[in-house]
Amino acid sequence: MYELRDIQLFSKLSDAHVSEIKANSVVRSYAKESIVFYEGDRGEYLYIVIEGTVKLYKTSPKGTQIQINRFEAPAVVGEYACFERMPFPATCEFVTDGKMAMVPYDLIYKNLGDEEFSLEIIKSLTSKIMVLSALIHKETIFSSEAKVAKMLLENSEIFSKLKYNEIASILNLTPETLSRIFKKMKKEQIIEVDHHHHVRVLNPEALETVIESNKIKTCTNCIADFRKQMGME
Repeated sequence: MYELRDIQLFSKLSDAHVSEIKANSVVRSYAKESIVFYEGDRGEYLYIVIEGTVKLYKTSPKGTQIQINRFEAPAVVGEYACFERMPFPATCEFVTDGKMAMVPYDLIYKNLGDEEFSLEIIKSLTSKIMVLSALIHKETIFSSEAKVAKMLLENSEIFSKLKYNEIASILNLTPETLSRIFKKMKKEQIIEVDHHHHVRVLNPEALETVIESNKIKTCTNCIADFRKQMGME
């Protein structure tokens, strides 16, 4: 379990300030799938993930979850609501068992006069803006096939660590859609999946083409060129 001093946000504060924050903070344990706060709730705390992994998601009018991101300990969540003193813009749910440190808003405001602390606050908020920007780009520009291709290129090991339904949730796809895309990619010899469900990328160039074109079927020439380079034809 991480301590407050392990969090970048609090790393530059004096020992006295950190001790005061710890003394007035609350640490709670959560079981997997427990909700920390719902979209629209109003809070009085800044939330610090000190153990486990959480996901943040918004809910569409039809009840569909749109996952924004996942954060592993140590991580700060809820900064925007804290500083704007407004309802949380997303729901926070633990995807593992874990623990959360809850720091009262008043203690955060009290330390804003510390230059290093304020700088870390700005960095944290900026990083969340980048996360949101990436989400908007992914959801408005990328097709389902391109989403999968991008994850395979950037984080292929996740397919061996998580269940397919969890990966589908991260990509905001249905498990059926992810399965269909995998079948296409296997057919086109872009990837292979062993009996342990471990995924291996056979043709990264084809994945790049999927991202650029938003389609799998346009990879035919790319695959043929790859096979020639490998002496397979």
